[in-house]
Amino acid sequence: MPRRPRPTVREQLPDPRYNSVSVQQFINNVMKSGKKSVATTIVYGALAQAEAQARRNAVEVFDTAIRNATPLIEVKPRRVGGATYQVPVEVRPTRRMSLATRWLIDAARKRSGKSMREKLAAELMDAMNNAGGAVRRKEETHKMAEANKAFSHYRW
Repeated sequence: MPRRPRPTVREQLPDPRYNSVSVQQFINNVMKSGKKSVATTIVYGALAQAEAQARRNAVEVFDTAIRNATPLIEVKPRRVGGATYQVPVEVRPTRRMSLATRWLIDAARKRSGKSMREKLAAELMDAMNNAGGAVRRKEETHKMAEANKAFSHYRW
């Protein structure tokens, strides 16, 4: 049992353009080496490009992409009597959001393309249409949890 108390969760301010906390968290995850203005330019450009392609509101496109890439269950290793079992557990809401954003950004970075803005816009469009690397990763996670459903009684 930890001796220290749990850290307090800090409130995050919404981003100035779309007034959305989730977009601000996404910008912070795209950011590398503290270059927030570069990350902001990339994300806003990608959202504008996705908005033009989908002919829908940018925040609506973003929320749909995040929702389609969000895992509901995952597996965690649990050691029981010398054997390690992959036990399916439900994902906490904060972890759901962080996994979805991380998977979207990783899939966009792995894409071959011109700029990060275009790769991110393409990944958001794919995730909105239930395709792309982030949605594939979510489906793999769900398949693994489904395959290990027999060990769900080891949940703690």
